[in-house]
Amino acid sequence: MSKQEVCRVAEGREPHNPGELSYDYRLDQLSSLSCYRMLTMMPLEETRLLARVAFLYYMSGMKQSEIADQLDLSQATVSRLLRRAHETGIVRISLATPPDVFTELEDALTKRYKLKSAIVVDCDPDDDDEQIQQRLGMAAAYYVEASLGRDEVIGLSSWSATLLAMVDAMHPLNRQPGTPVVQILGGLGNPSASIYAARLTERFTNLVRGTAIYLPAPGVVPSKETRDSLLQDPYIGQAAAHFDQITLALVGIGSLEPSVLLSRSGNVFSAEELETLRQNGAVGDVCLRFFGSDGQSITTALDKRIMSIQRDQLRRVRRIVGIAGGKRKREAIRAALLGGWVNVIITDRFTAEFLL
Repeated sequence: MSKQEVCRVAEGREPHNPGELSYDYRLDQLSSLSCYRMLTMMPLEETRLLARVAFLYYMSGMKQSEIADQLDLSQATVSRLLRRAHETGIVRISLATPPDVFTELEDALTKRYKLKSAIVVDCDPDDDDEQIQQRLGMAAAYYVEASLGRDEVIGLSSWSATLLAMVDAMHPLNRQPGTPVVQILGGLGNPSASIYAARLTERFTNLVRGTAIYLPAPGVVPSKETRDSLLQDPYIGQAAAHFDQITLALVGIGSLEPSVLLSRSGNVFSAEELETLRQNGAVGDVCLRFFGSDGQSITTALDKRIMSIQRDQLRRVRRIVGIAGGKRKREAIRAALLGGWVNVIITDRFTAEFLL
């Protein structure tokens, strides 16, 4: 096939010989033909210069300024030639994605739900909740270690088995001491379970060389009057005063049915109260702030009994990282993303596929 024939095929102006190219014009074929057409229209001297500049930059590892000096070109010209080398197909970038990395899923989630970031971890179809939590915890640990800023104020939810798995997987960070770590959901409850909330906050604080600010109250209290009275306590008031300063919130995403850890803590509503939430359309929660399938807040009298960060305060946090996965939580995770309850999600690949 001649150069002229290739160009006509790329434009779709005439058929071609079946033995040379498939009649099914796939995107990569058209792209290659278009690049070839561009090259055939360029002087050989320009093509040679493009190839030379690209080789020096990508294969020899030279800086653009060094190439400019060697070839007596301006740095702006080198930059333009490298861009042109991409456009003409002289340079093609191939990403060798490892089998347990899901970059395309992460990108699709980020775009669909307008997230800052998404992290998708591998898991097996028959993994149970605990195994998924461990995998999510390892991914969350690395995310925190790699992205924790200098002047962060960290909000940490209580009663999350996934956050506990994150803490178990973390390494001590070499950073300046004093980062505030604020409990954003009441950490008191059944003494046999409260140790988990205390361990979560204390261990995380030590790992980031922070200063713990506890919310020494149950997550659910008997009445609005009890809640109002507790907020007058100076220690509880101190924690609540930090809610508006949080820059990074690490939270679980709960389904309407409470997790085993939350149930053991005693920070749950009765069966009748959960039925009321269900009848009002609730499908999940973040810090016991419930929402419906569309992500909108479900407001009931039960809200007045919750000791946690308020919905409006959470929305103002720059990074809200939701760490959750598993079949039981999929509807809740989707709703949380739709409602903007989190803007970073760390989840498993089967849940990610469900969300798309």
